Amino acid sequence: MRSRRMTTLLSVLAVCAWTTSVVLTQSGPREAPAGFDGLSNGFITGAGFAEALEEFTGPETIADGLGPVFNGAGCGECHTTPVIGGSSQTFERRAGRWDGSRFTDHPGGSLIQDRAIDHRVQERVIVGNNVIALRSSLSILGDGFVEAIDSNDIVDVARSQPSSVRGRVIEVPVLEAPGQTRVGRFGWKNQQASLLSFSADAYNNEMGITSPMQMVENNHNGRALPPDLDLFAEPEDNGEDVQLFADFMRSTKVPPVDMVIASSSDAIRGSSLFNQIGCNQCHTRQFVTARAGTRINGGAFRVPAALGNKIIRPFSDFLLHDIGTGDGIVQNGGAGTRNQLRTTPLWGLRTRGRLMHDGRSHNTNDAIQQHRGQATAARNAFNSLSSNDRNRVLVFLSSL
Repeated sequence: MRSRRMTTLLSVLAVCAWTTSVVLTQSGPREAPAGFDGLSNGFITGAGFAEALEEFTGPETIADGLGPVFNGAGCGECHTTPVIGGSSQTFERRAGRWDGSRFTDHPGGSLIQDRAIDHRVQERVIVGNNVIALRSSLSILGDGFVEAIDSNDIVDVARSQPSSVRGRVIEVPVLEAPGQTRVGRFGWKNQQASLLSFSADAYNNEMGITSPMQMVENNHNGRALPPDLDLFAEPEDNGEDVQLFADFMRSTKVPPVDMVIASSSDAIRGSSLFNQIGCNQCHTRQFVTARAGTRINGGAFRVPAALGNKIIRPFSDFLLHDIGTGDGIVQNGGAGTRNQLRTTPLWGLRTRGRLMHDGRSHNTNDAIQQHRGQATAARNAFNSLSSNDRNRVLVFLSSL
């Protein structure tokens, strides 16, 4: 079921005064293409990119298999700011029960879909589920490069962190390579490791459309679907749309830095202070992706030249941490991850008006004040700065 709806600046080497310096050679790593221009990074181009973009944008219809319960009719509904692929004001809701030692998913799964194709299957949180959480939509811009990070590099970052702030590495299944696992890096709980798996999961859980990697139709609160609403045999998508979603994400550029702000004296000083107070221990500034030709995702994907050996500056370690704001939901990582969340990448931060996983913060200073647990020391160090220096850190963050 393929839809018919057809419709470099180099990333801040000039600001390497506040980033990790890199010596470039002809065969060495290159900066990943950056921009909020909606153009391809070179992974797929031309008509192929246009088709992937169009399919990612949506919308899907009941005739495409949408529903019976869903959160959106297209990826573009939740990933649109500042361009298609970014974040949005849309939140999803999850629920379950915690009895003090064990978490149990809400009947039908922890994700509570907000929309339905028929009033008979509208989902709601059933009484007795004492964990209810909101999660904001994450930007997927630049995620093709994140997918291309060697898992060992993420593990090495965890090993290098002080024990008090060390992040958790989890291995998660790669759906396109049955029996294989990989270090998780996508989603608020690092519940996915590959963009193809991520696409199949979102297609099923957010839009209600099954594919060969996600064959089980979502039902409403764990109940059987009325026969007259089970319109299509599974899988509703033969895998082509899921592949197009992944192709689009792999083709997105990384979020660019605002060079005007970043080159100011306040931002340069604020960048240095960012390291000094320990924020960079979890908000890791830089990775270099695996070399082109490297097999990843359980051997199912080979890193292409457009994504391989590229310098990216995500300001995330892609690890799970407890910073006192956890949502209480358990997914792939087991009970120990209940109150842990993936370190939010700070690239593109200036385009987000609602911060933290549940959108409770509306400015960067408030988001910093929400940090507790493993982030307590960094928050306290920020608060101990002079008012001028605190402002310089905020100016730096506003350049990202």
